[in-house]
Amino acid sequence: MKLYQLSASKFASYFGTPQNPISHPGSVIIAQRPDCSAFLVLSNTDHEALTVQPTVPSGFDFTYCQEWGLTINDDVMNEVIRDLRRKDYGPIGDQLDAIWHAMNNGDTPKIEPFYSHIQSVKNRWTKL
Repeated sequence: MKLYQLSASKFASYFGTPQNPISHPGSVIIAQRPDCSAFLVLSNTDHEALTVQPTVPSGFDFTYCQEWGLTINDDVMNEVIRDLRRKDYGPIGDQLDAIWHAMNNGDTPKIEPFYSHIQSVKNRWTKL
């Protein structure tokens, strides 16, 4: 997972338009300039429209979760990744139920869908 800057002029080439959206499941906008001239994107894939940011640039307001405030830094980006993972994993009760059903049936291949789901979340939202 890397931090990128996406200029407003390249937004449509990356995310598409409302009529023709382009899906990037491993990407999320986390901040924007107040004038919407550029956006910060966390992504696990490179793209020609994205410019890698070695550090969090100044002049951006955090937009991912407004109740967390407007300040963005490395700690906030790590919290965003943890939040994205939590949402993708699904409720812990469902996870435990999937494990229990696989164990109760004594059928270890049935654990594979659970394992594959958890692994796909980890791959989609890799840690910084």
